[in-house]
Amino acid sequence: MMAMKARAEADASATPAQAARVAPQADFRHKRWRALVLAFVVAAAASGCQSKSGASDVLDPSAIAAPAGQAGNAAAQQASSATQGSPTQTLAAQAPATQGAGTANSATVSGPTSVAAAKANLTLGTGSTKVTMLLPLSAPGSTGENGRKMYDGARLAMADLGDKLLTLTIQDTRGDSGYAKDLAVKAITSGTAKVVVGPSELAATQHLAKLSGSKRPPVLALADNFAGGPGVYSVRLSEADSAAAGAAAIAGKGARKFVLMVPAGADSSAVESRVANALSIYGATLAVTLPYSPTDGGDKVVSDMGSLVEAPDAVVVACGDGSPAAVLAALKAKGIPGKTVTLIGTDRWLERPMDPLYEGAYIATLDQSETGPIADRFKATYNYQPDVNVAYAYDMVALSAGIASSTGPDGFNKQVLENATGFRGSTGLFRFRSDGSSQRSMPFFKVEKGQLKLVEKQTSGF
Repeated sequence: MMAMKARAEADASATPAQAARVAPQADFRHKRWRALVLAFVVAAAASGCQSKSGASDVLDPSAIAAPAGQAGNAAAQQASSATQGSPTQTLAAQAPATQGAGTANSATVSGPTSVAAAKANLTLGTGSTKVTMLLPLSAPGSTGENGRKMYDGARLAMADLGDKLLTLTIQDTRGDSGYAKDLAVKAITSGTAKVVVGPSELAATQHLAKLSGSKRPPVLALADNFAGGPGVYSVRLSEADSAAAGAAAIAGKGARKFVLMVPAGADSSAVESRVANALSIYGATLAVTLPYSPTDGGDKVVSDMGSLVEAPDAVVVACGDGSPAAVLAALKAKGIPGKTVTLIGTDRWLERPMDPLYEGAYIATLDQSETGPIADRFKATYNYQPDVNVAYAYDMVALSAGIASSTGPDGFNKQVLENATGFRGSTGLFRFRSDGSSQRSMPFFKVEKGQLKLVEKQTSGF
């Protein structure tokens, strides 16, 4: 289920002893950045069992405030007791605050680590589990800047969680898809890396998804708008995920008949499949999917909807790489959104300036201003505000450390990575599917007066 009330669930999952040590919620939230930055739950990795509540934090304030050695022992004891006393095997990856400190001097005053500093320190940690990470460190423009943000996120995760568990080798793809492909193929065929994090180049990632081979290490791909493939997992939020989560949230409020408008092309089937699956959980249906071409304007697709569907409850508008404005203008001329028809957008709308035509639409997306428990610590350490690039990189390195801790270097397999309960990271709750796609829980917003107004902290869907 994608509807997870994250913090309430964390409290509910705590043992009585843990609960007795937990400070009031507001106080705990204020203080937690000083110690633990992430708790991953590897649900039923060995037994195949699943808890009813799904993935949840298992924070133990006494353990995370302890000195380094004691914290490690407490985490191990907690994982052991969870395995013995519950059908769900859990792992709390915990660390003292001081481990992440002392690295701000290699960051710029108001931005990510410089290219020179990043390329001077491409091997982190001394653990027995080998991990390869492919990042566009020296790429020009925003691509390189985002790559270096991911580098900083990875460094924080190693300092917090992975230093003694992983040896992380970072390779510079230069933002070149061909070179990134060559590095990735070498990484998965070398027999050394247990998991590959990256690349962020879409073409290179798509190439990896086409390769066969059952013994290769899994790839946690960082490319935007990557649909996923067997053993090559899509990490970032996709438009299909956003559309499905938004549709599910509205279906959860009683809507039953949905229309999907999606740009014609290769991605349309992925969006359609995810939306239809999410609606089925609530007994709602996707009455029709209407592909459209941005060059046609919006009148035709809206006219087609009127001919094919009588009185839909909601219309989902995906936009791909283009603007949804033409379709939204045509819908507005028909009174949508209105009292009887809800308009649902996607995270891709937000890649452009907020348009007045967005008014009244609902959108499920990650909260760009809140990267979870790592945000304050990251800012204090690296002297700039983290974004989703930082959070995605942090989560994948932390997940690798969590798996290495709970199952050892050989634990990077489908049973662990594709467990139905999923994981909790700084980007929220997520899980990987057998086709390589990911599902995420995320906040749900309504556009009001040109701003995103929070409606629900977590959407529902898995």
